[in-house]
Amino acid sequence: MTFDQATYDVRFEWGERGVTTLGPVSAVLIIVDVMSFSTCVTVAAARGATVYPYQWRDDSSAGFARSIGAELAGPRGSTGYSLSPASLVGIPAGTRLVLPSPNGSSLTLLAGDTAVWAGCLRNAQAVADAAARVNGPIAVIGAGERWKDDGSLRPAYEDLIGAGAIISHLPGWRSPEAQMTVDAFEAARPTLLTRLCDCLSGRELIELGFESDVQIISELDADSCVPVMSCGAYRA
Repeated sequence: MTFDQATYDVRFEWGERGVTTLGPVSAVLIIVDVMSFSTCVTVAAARGATVYPYQWRDDSSAGFARSIGAELAGPRGSTGYSLSPASLVGIPAGTRLVLPSPNGSSLTLLAGDTAVWAGCLRNAQAVADAAARVNGPIAVIGAGERWKDDGSLRPAYEDLIGAGAIISHLPGWRSPEAQMTVDAFEAARPTLLTRLCDCLSGRELIELGFESDVQIISELDADSCVPVMSCGAYRA
């Protein structure tokens, strides 16, 4: 099929259709949800936590957390762990955390039998180095955001450059879609924090009082962790 980019070693696509289209023909799917799921997973896993993705924060998520003896991440800004990366920088090793997310978690759980990793700006080099050792094509999936009026996909600048940071280190023949992300990342790299503060998602976080999250999100290659999905959870 033309749209599965199957003639290329390194591929890029957006959202759920990206997962279902590229997943069956790729050795690894790297989910990039920079603000904030994949950054949170990376921060937590790098500190020795185990992260269980869950699609929705509702009564079922609380029940699931209880059933596996895990803590449940709350809404951003609540006391305790949440989708705010700043809330996770001090998470103790061995913590089991259920992390609801309508974007990154949903894409992770949609991948089926395909290997799934979490990538972001903080672990771009580490994820790329690990992917370079995989025998088979690599697909990077930008999670994007959701339009609030109808829930449809909004391609997100931060995920575009996060994908580009990873793909820039990957060997092999890149699809034009994959090369586009590298071009965007290289253009943003000299002023990375400024670009992230100015993009729509960054401005939203800052207006809500989470400027420290944008700082953490923008720290390129701050972690050497590669979160790998296995037995229902991401672990380093």
